[in-house]
Amino acid sequence: MADEHDITFESADAGASTTYPMQCSALRKNGHVVIKGRPCKIVDMSTSKTGKHGHAKVHIVAIDIFTGKKLEDLSPSTHNMDVPNVGRKEYQLLDITDDDFLSLMKDDGDTKDDVKVPDNEVGQRIVKMFREEEKDVNVIIQTAMGEEVAIEAKEAPK
Repeated sequence: MADEHDITFESADAGASTTYPMQCSALRKNGHVVIKGRPCKIVDMSTSKTGKHGHAKVHIVAIDIFTGKKLEDLSPSTHNMDVPNVGRKEYQLLDITDDDFLSLMKDDGDTKDDVKVPDNEVGQRIVKMFREEEKDVNVIIQTAMGEEVAIEAKEAPK
């Protein structure tokens, strides 16, 4: 009978949400929004007034921050839309593994080995600076909604 209260919690995070609601009319160009379940950066917005009893509608054009795909959405200006919590963090690059994962140094000295070299010009620049030019490289990782991607590389200050 004593065992009934022995509950084990596998994870105990603070419950920080990956998104928060914001009214459509409060969204701005270059801000972020979730469209079709994807975190996006807003590149264009327009508001249209509708008929006598309709609501104004907001037309949003945005680019997926991880895939670069263009997404669009139309929503009443008074409705809420999700906005992703987007984070950016700079790490020192220690190595690039044979299967193209970045080995990054965290602030506490541990390593972070779960970010892949992106298949774009940023990825090419990281590999070139690290392997060919043999420079100390800092990589900026952008995170949102449980996904991470390297978005920038720069030479580490000496």
